[in-house]
Amino acid sequence: MRGGGLAPGDALPSVRSLATELSVSPATVAAAYQRLRDRGIVVTAGRNGTRVRPVTPIATGRARRAVPLPAGVRDLSDGEPDPALLPGLAPVLHAVAAELAAGEAAPLRYADGGPLPELLTHARTRLPELPGDAAYSLVSGALDGLDRLLEARLRPGDRVAVEDPGWAALLDLVAARGLVPVSMPVDDEGPTEQGVRAALAAGARAAIVTVRAQNPTGASVSAARAAALRPLLRDVFVIQDDHAGELAAVPLHPVAAGPAWAFLRSASKPYGPDLRCAVLAGDAETVSRVEGRLRLGAGWVSGLLQRTLLGLWTSPAVAAEIAAAGRAYDERRGALLAALHARGVAATGRTGINVWVPVPDETGAVASLRDAGYAVTPGHVFRTATGPAVRVTIATLLPHEAEPLADAVAAAAHPHSAARPALR
Repeated sequence: MRGGGLAPGDALPSVRSLATELSVSPATVAAAYQRLRDRGIVVTAGRNGTRVRPVTPIATGRARRAVPLPAGVRDLSDGEPDPALLPGLAPVLHAVAAELAAGEAAPLRYADGGPLPELLTHARTRLPELPGDAAYSLVSGALDGLDRLLEARLRPGDRVAVEDPGWAALLDLVAARGLVPVSMPVDDEGPTEQGVRAALAAGARAAIVTVRAQNPTGASVSAARAAALRPLLRDVFVIQDDHAGELAAVPLHPVAAGPAWAFLRSASKPYGPDLRCAVLAGDAETVSRVEGRLRLGAGWVSGLLQRTLLGLWTSPAVAAEIAAAGRAYDERRGALLAALHARGVAATGRTGINVWVPVPDETGAVASLRDAGYAVTPGHVFRTATGPAVRVTIATLLPHEAEPLADAVAAAAHPHSAARPALR
């Protein structure tokens, strides 16, 4: 795998055939495969055998670069925000540089590195929905925060409730940490009450909930759902991921009510993936554990990035750009959903930049859409127990492109019948 001989998604030989090839006991091969599974490098899926995970915690000999799409194929698979809708950074960066040049802001030293007090103060004002006694800090993006929170509160072998379908990167992270994922089904209003009860009954010690713009389904936790989940989650560690942040078009409804909890809001979706900053809030002990461990490694999030984020937060021009981007995403997502529903295609996408479309056969649907000129993501990378589907990223999809795409999706979702005509 490190040398590139086995790529992400490739199948490993069966235990018996590899044992025969290497002249060793099948138990030896089975033990090796178990070690690979424990490290999150491979996954076993029943009759599909053992395969290399799409993302593994090892560096491979192949460049981490997507396979180029054929000419003329529209890429709706990446899950990235539209670069054209990201706010301009140049004015803020110039202002930060001017402050440093004028001596108004001193560069952080080893002795005083850490979250800027003024940034944390502003973060509190932007999150009035969280408890007033919450502790605040900063991490390098949502995934970094999730990694540090899991390390702070859980140990290998612990069970953690994860959304199903849910964020593929999180599923890979859970596997890499040696944790056991427990499926927590999701509908438009977030994790279902029945699903949470089942996950807790299965021994989950923690639960990770995307409160808005869930990837890949677009679910957002409603006020009623949050009220139903809080009593259930009182005795487990709850991580709330609000990665969409300022782009979300619905209110924020926290679900944590117990003594151990955390909340993450990343800057990547609204302001750009390269701005590796995420606000971390939570109970004092959890945040203290994260900060203490951070000091033993990276130390702190760059002060230059922090000043840039603070400048973005306090710029009226940037606020207007973010609001316009949110409206554009809503329009693009709404146009595709309306076109799909008019063709009898079940699809979800209440918020965010993705639409989730159940299909009878993922491989066939992805191939059908590729033939029609569209690249989408197969749903198996996002799910553990739910049915097959594909994820369509609408970030760059202009409203006038929704109708032809809906025709192609309808043909892929109903392969044994003509595409259902739009209802006029």
